[in-house]
Order: sequence, then structure tokens, then C-alpha cells
Amino acid sequence: MVNQLTNNQARLNGVCLPQQSIDCWNCPVIKDRINVAELIFRRNIAITRRLREYIFKFSDILRRSYGEDYVFKIMDFCGTHEWTIVHFGIRSLVPNNVELVAGPGCPVCVTPSYYIEQTIKLALEGVVVYTYGDVFRLPALKPVNDARSLAEAKALGADVRIVHSIVHAAIDAGKHGKDSVFVGIGFETVAPGYAEAALKNLLPSNLKLMSLVKLTPPAAFYSLDILREKPNDCPVMGVIAPGHVSTIIGGKAWTPIVENYGIPVVVAGFEPNDVLMAIAEILRQLARNDIRVVIEYTRAVKWEGDVKAQSSIRTVFETVDSAWRGIGYIPKSGLALRPMFSKFDAFEYFGIKDLTPEEWRYDLPPGCKCAEVTLGKAKPTDCPLFMKQCTSDHPVGPCMVSMEGACAVWARFGGGGLSMEIAKDLGLVM
Repeated sequence: MVNQLTNNQARLNGVCLPQQSIDCWNCPVIKDRINVAELIFRRNIAITRRLREYIFKFSDILRRSYGEDYVFKIMDFCGTHEWTIVHFGIRSLVPNNVELVAGPGCPVCVTPSYYIEQTIKLALEGVVVYTYGDVFRLPALKPVNDARSLAEAKALGADVRIVHSIVHAAIDAGKHGKDSVFVGIGFETVAPGYAEAALKNLLPSNLKLMSLVKLTPPAAFYSLDILREKPNDCPVMGVIAPGHVSTIIGGKAWTPIVENYGIPVVVAGFEPNDVLMAIAEILRQLARNDIRVVIEYTRAVKWEGDVKAQSSIRTVFETVDSAWRGIGYIPKSGLALRPMFSKFDAFEYFGIKDLTPEEWRYDLPPGCKCAEVTLGKAKPTDCPLFMKQCTSDHPVGPCMVSMEGACAVWARFGGGGLSMEIAKDLGLVM
């Protein structure tokens, strides 16, 4: 039937033609859907204005109930949300009794230095290291033979290759047959890909997986607990939950925040109107005492999540206590390969001893506030190194490397300052 359709008919009916489905980004159906999404969630200023009116309406209701000085903190748990908030100046569009706080949304930022040091060591010993682009520049606390990152190891002659996925690493490793390791950093979003690669035996015998996957809900609970330890500060009153992660774990994964902390959670998409909609919904719930989990990102996220992906993850991985850089161990916040999949395990094959709570040591450079920034206890501009010793070109701390890191986002687009002053001049913020 598809072959009988013209290109235009296929586009109207939402059907991908076979020859076009190879490159989805050039598929007219995908392009049309992206354009529609952008029209509604990014370029529709009328919707933006209306959402801002709702935000101010509910913030005024809350101001009358809680007082002029009470600040309603809303925390985002995704680096891409923070990118949207900063890039599009969302903070300049909300009233002064609403504060947007960046939480632990960057897996690269929280990967302990120990594992980076171990991968540098492997690379300098002749092992082919496959990694994502942002991990390539991630600085270790301690240099290994004068190399503080995989980028520096490559400059010293090591074979470090940047790939987009574990499948690309598997294809390439199968061609050369040398001992290889894939640095498996990420949140729940990437875990199904790792799991399926193991389940379907896609990895050649010479390629091993170093599983460094972190789980976001445990980190969210930890952050909320930490921030509530300051009795004189206004606590976090709402959460913008990560959309990409939630496509896997579902909206249901965030119900413990509602049940245990009594605050709203909105699973949001990544366009500016997505974020504004999430803020408006959180304030609406607070104003009307209607606290629950809401999925704003319904075009991608289901309440149950991706059940098949969850099953694959459970089959291949076990949940373990895991170290987060500069923070320490968070219970049940990481994924390790189960014994039955040990043939893929880089730790076992290369004889790398895993970290333990007793052996973990604080692993941030002196003066670096990446841990506080990650937990929402500080802004990037609170760090004495920010845009001084630590810059995008010469990162000192891990939060300055990945574009999901709050410091990297603020360094590139600015997190306040001038945008807030312009907003005040325009009468957008009082």
C-alpha cells in the first residue's frame, strides 16, 4: 500500500516511505511533526503570554496565602530543562516569588573521578576506549601519566573514539578485534540500549561495558532531603521531572515525591512552552491544594513508561548503591551488570576494582562547587572558579563539560544577570 502512495499522500497519512525511513531526520513525516511541535511549544507567543498570565495569577494567590517574602522553589531534574530555562530566558518570565532551581540532571557531571582515571589508564595501556563526546573532555581529579581526561590521553597517543551509541562501538570494535571498553555513562534513557545489546549478544567478545548508569528518582529524593535540612530556607515546593528519562520509567516513578514530600510533580517536555506549562501547573496545584503527578509531555511519556525497556533493564542489570561525584553514595541509584552477563563486564575482564563506600573519597578540585550546584544548594555563579579558572575551554569541574551541566549552560547562555536586568526594564519582572 505504501508503494502506491505519493510522497504527499504519505505525508498526510503519517506514513514513512521505505527509502526515507533510513534517515529519519530527512523524513517528511518526521519533519512535519517536528514543525508542528515547534509551532505549538516554541514559536507560539500567544500561548507563551497566556501561560505567563496563569503563572502570575497563581503566584499572586500563593503570595496572599504565604506572604510577600515566601519564595516557591521549583526544581528541574534534567540538564536539558535547565538548558531550555537558561537559553530561552524563562527565569526572566516568572514572578519574583518563584525560583527555578537546577537539580541533579547531568550524568556526566556526577560520574566519579575514579572511573575516569581507570578509563584513562586503560587507554594509555592500549585498550580502545569508546565514549560519548562530553565524556571525552571530563576532567579527572588525579592525572594518570600526565593525562587528566580522555582527550589528553588521546593527545598522548591513546586510541579514544567518540561514538553516538553502544551499537556504533560494537560495529567498530568488531572490525579491529582489539581489547575495547565502552564507557557506559547515562541515566535511565540509555540503559535499554545497553541492556538490549547484551540480551541480543550484539557486543563482540573484545568489547566490554563499563556500566556507570545512574538512576534519577533516588537522586531526586536525596536532593529534596538535603535541601530540607536548612530550616530557615524555603523548601522545594514543586518538581519538573525529566521527560526523556520518564519515557522509560513512566510518570508513576515520581509518585513517591507526592506521597513522601507532598509537593507537585510535572513531567515536562523540553520546549519553552513545555516548561512554562509545567511551572503554571505546579503553581495551580499548590494554590488549589491539588497535589499529584501530571504528565505534560504526553506526546512521549506514558504513566507506565516503556514496559519492555524496563523488563530488559531488570533482566540485565541489578540496582546497586552508587557513588556520585563530590556527593558520595546514594542508595539504590546505580545499575551494575548481573553475574549472568559478566562476560560483558569491563570491571571483571580488566580486573578493575569497583568503588566501595569505604574507599570513596571526595573527588572535586579545591574550590569547586559542582556538588552543591548539582544538588541545587548553589548556583553556578556562587562558585569562586566559575568563568575565572573554570571556563568552557578549560573546565576544572565536571559541571562545566557537558551541555547538561548547569555550569556549562550558564557559561554559554547566562543564567541571570543581564537577562534579568532587561526583563526588569521591559516590566516583565518586578
